[in-house]
Amino acid sequence: MSHDPQTREHDTHVLVSLHAHPDDEALLTGGTLARAAAEGHRVVLVVATDGAAGLADGPTAALAARRVEELHRSARALGVARVVRLGHRDSGYLTAAAGDGEPVFSDLPAEVVAAEVAQVLREEGADVLTSYDARGGYGHPDHVQVHRVGALAAELAGTPVVLEATVDRTLLHRAMRVVSLLPGVVGDVTAERVRGAFTARADITHRVDVRAHAGAKRAALAAHASQSETGGARGVRGLGLLLLLPHPVFRVLAGREWFVQRGAAPGRRPLGDVFADVRER
Repeated sequence: MSHDPQTREHDTHVLVSLHAHPDDEALLTGGTLARAAAEGHRVVLVVATDGAAGLADGPTAALAARRVEELHRSARALGVARVVRLGHRDSGYLTAAAGDGEPVFSDLPAEVVAAEVAQVLREEGADVLTSYDARGGYGHPDHVQVHRVGALAAELAGTPVVLEATVDRTLLHRAMRVVSLLPGVVGDVTAERVRGAFTARADITHRVDVRAHAGAKRAALAAHASQSETGGARGVRGLGLLLLLPHPVFRVLAGREWFVQRGAAPGRRPLGDVFADVRER
């Protein structure tokens, strides 16, 4: 069902958030989505892949179905009004998609997927689209594809503001050095792995305070239980690391979210409101 932009209140806006996999929405933008929804804005979540190549300890045949359920629980926790699943094949990163000849998301022509996303943007009369930074964060091929797709989709639909979700690289590197020392953390969690990931602080255009919505963000992360833990002796991984933190510590560490506005010159003081430029227009 489409949303009629003419029926919205004059001081509310529509935020469409494009992500690669179920759980990305909670980790990268959960606080921002919860804040926007709590402030009365319409929040729409678009997820490109089925997540079938995500982390799993057992057979993966049922993983995609499980992740759909987790995605909807997360969306409810964040106050999302509409969830759109494009259903493309997860390309895999730490695990690989089965090689049965079916194309994976990262190999699809970006303009084809952009047309799908642009349709949602038009239906919603979107004011802001969030996607990912040019590096795809830590380099996952599906995240890089989301960066490409988001830029093209906004052009097709005429969406005025594109905010590329990222992380302050300086803060991330410091945090990873600490996390890597915790007992039970898997061996690939290292500061070196993220040294060139995400975005330099000087290039960030938006730093959003989401501490008041840390509870909703934590609930959204917890909804993605399939991506939190392993069995046996491998220990905690992924989202589970954040969920181990005491609530006050979680509120501090997960209480900011970062974006780079496409086309905006870096160097200005980061804005704290994802709708700031929309209001100026």
